[in-house]
Amino acid sequence: MRLSKLMMACAMCVVALAGSAQTKVIAHRGYWKCEGSAQNSIASLTKAAEAKVYGSEFDVQMTKDREIVVNHDDSIQGICIFDTPFAGLKALKLSNGETLPTLDDYLETGKKLADIQLILEIKPHRTKEAENEAVKIIVDKVKKRQMEKQVEYISFSMNICEQLVRLTPDSEIAYLKSDVAPEDLKAKGINGIDYYVKVLAEKPEWIAEAQRAGMKVNVWTVNDMEMVREMINRKVDYITTDYPLETGKLIQGN
Repeated sequence: MRLSKLMMACAMCVVALAGSAQTKVIAHRGYWKCEGSAQNSIASLTKAAEAKVYGSEFDVQMTKDREIVVNHDDSIQGICIFDTPFAGLKALKLSNGETLPTLDDYLETGKKLADIQLILEIKPHRTKEAENEAVKIIVDKVKKRQMEKQVEYISFSMNICEQLVRLTPDSEIAYLKSDVAPEDLKAKGINGIDYYVKVLAEKPEWIAEAQRAGMKVNVWTVNDMEMVREMINRKVDYITTDYPLETGKLIQGN
């Protein structure tokens, strides 16, 4: 009986410590609001690592010939990525002069920056079949480089999240759409919520519910410093922001 009570007390202490851990910063599309950088560029990843944030978020899309490229929108310079072979995209320039990066480029650079987590957002694709194919290609690339611990996955697509649970169940996987209770995600094997800041401001009980279930809580995209303070006080695990340095200072001063 005493042993049972002691084990329960220890478990409660672990939960309490997890909930009180300091909030960490994720740079949204990398650290791009600085000289020489651009959203989703290799430079933005490198600069995020130099800023010593927890993670650098980036977005991926699949081309017609099944190359995985790093870009937020499903088109670039008016060209639809999904309908275009990589040969028709590879010379396109980002605003800082870099060419359009591939996931291979990103992973190769990220592996050299071992102190930063790569927060890989897989964008919804046109069909479930395309999503399933993209997830398999992406997971295979990560596993080939033995980067399963460094890469974390997020997506607005429930199907993509479910495929990730199937193919890489030990990875950090978070759902973005902000419309499902944490316990329902946990039941699917999804171990994190990455929700829009206004949703969590209105439903702060989801933060506690997720953390009680052992899930991580991230919030996007928080650029208003008053809202950053509120999320710090709510003890979310991560804040995704376009202002990683300013957010980090608020966390340190809290």
